[in-house]
Amino acid sequence: MKLLFTRTAFVMLGVATLLSSCSNKQKSQKTGIPYNDRKFGYQKFRQTHPAPGPGLVAIEGGTFVLGGSADQDVTYEYNNVRRRVTIPAFYMDEAEVSNQDWLDYLSWIRMTFPNDHEFYYNALPDTLVWRRPLSYNEPYVNNYLRHPAFQDYPVVGVTWDQAKEYCQWRTDRTNEFILQQQGIILNPRAQKSNQANAANAQQIAPFNTDMYLNNQIRGAGIDGKRMPVDINPSAAPTAGGSKKQVRTVRVEDGILKPAYRLPTEAEWEYAALSLNGNTQFENINDGKVYPWNGLGVRSPQKATRGLILANFKRGNGDNAGVGGYLNDKAFITAPVRSYQPNDFGLYNMAGNVNEWVEDTYRQMSFEDVDAFNPFRGNQFADKRLANASTGQYAKDKYGRPIKDPAKAARKMTYAELIASQRADSLANAAPSTTNGAGNGNGQAPVPFVTKDPLAGKPYNADARGFRDSVNTNLYGITTLVNDRSKVYKGGSWNDLAYWLNPATRRFMDQGESSAEVGFRCAMDLVGAPEISPGGKPHFSVKKAGK
Repeated sequence: MKLLFTRTAFVMLGVATLLSSCSNKQKSQKTGIPYNDRKFGYQKFRQTHPAPGPGLVAIEGGTFVLGGSADQDVTYEYNNVRRRVTIPAFYMDEAEVSNQDWLDYLSWIRMTFPNDHEFYYNALPDTLVWRRPLSYNEPYVNNYLRHPAFQDYPVVGVTWDQAKEYCQWRTDRTNEFILQQQGIILNPRAQKSNQANAANAQQIAPFNTDMYLNNQIRGAGIDGKRMPVDINPSAAPTAGGSKKQVRTVRVEDGILKPAYRLPTEAEWEYAALSLNGNTQFENINDGKVYPWNGLGVRSPQKATRGLILANFKRGNGDNAGVGGYLNDKAFITAPVRSYQPNDFGLYNMAGNVNEWVEDTYRQMSFEDVDAFNPFRGNQFADKRLANASTGQYAKDKYGRPIKDPAKAARKMTYAELIASQRADSLANAAPSTTNGAGNGNGQAPVPFVTKDPLAGKPYNADARGFRDSVNTNLYGITTLVNDRSKVYKGGSWNDLAYWLNPATRRFMDQGESSAEVGFRCAMDLVGAPEISPGGKPHFSVKKAGK
């Protein structure tokens, strides 16, 4: 009798739960229309706080004094005057991009575009950066990039442009792999026994996140068995006779990662300084000169006492210490996870290699940037439409959307958008050889030849340097500072301790490279900015009722 009562209670509880779930279906708070109902088609996605992409750690943002860690200005540049700014939370690579990481990139190019020798050649780092007229560095020229002994060492000889290309590639490969792992898209290369699929893999354009989100990567040989269900009542039937209507993943699904990119200069300096370890109740108990505490560069810990805390040059002719008891254990670079990480968990934010950041260099940057998330170098762009009626993007031979300079600082009206597209079509049919905006002094348009698709842009937020992008021939002759001058930070294996300070900054042309400069990637953090909310007071956030 007791067992029968228990079973009956469970059945009644299950029925009550089912009825409750039906009656409590989520509805719009403003119209009352139910969500996720095929009869109406309105969709509400599960709210998520995505994890960082592979290789990244979370950096909780906050306010700090940019340039505040510099205790001296030995170069008398006055190029990082102290000012208080706020940095939003973001993600950053735990370690610098290594030789193995770059070899993965080269391997993908070789497999995907086996006959495009130009693409592969342009992606190769310049290993000749190791050559010095009065040094014997040929072993590094021949071995540093490819020999397995150096696979965990930071890649060098990479230009700012190449670093940007790598970030784009990394974004697409990461999102492609996520979709393949979840069965949303297929991986034709994984089915080795199927020659048709192997041939199809060569024909299908490489995956690109922007193209996929614009519904331009789907169809036979691409669509997987676990594509999201499309509840839109007017959705077209799925090809192949399937009764279930499916769609591609959208941003709203929260599955894809934001784009990898270079960190801004302010983000890099904030992450290197890592004052979170010295903060309690919004009070910074102690400042820093380096990514570690204290004024010195040697370890105070008993087991490592006296060892150098980063890979740098202690003085002229002293790159590693005395034979038999090497100090920083590195004559040139060191593995990317050498030495102790800072309080954010980031390795080698001082020494090893300098690192490219996103910013364009100006000595007086502190006068012209915002206090919130400061950055100099915006070049706003729009994706070119191949078909305005369908919203299809135009793409280049590598399957990536073609981008044009942004036409306006606001959303255009539909009539303006159509007129702009028609003008673009005419311009693409007969490209102009002059800068139609003129030179700003009432003179005739200035002819220019450019390799940069954003050069000669009609809209640019950088009012001081709006002509620099078309006068690149002046670099190194009249001035070293123009829109191609990009900032790098952090100090390297061949720098003195002064450059280990996070506030120091130098610059180099975006097309140049060095044996002392590498990079790491960053990513936007979406959602709540607090990384570790546990143990901290909070006001409750009431969720919308059902």
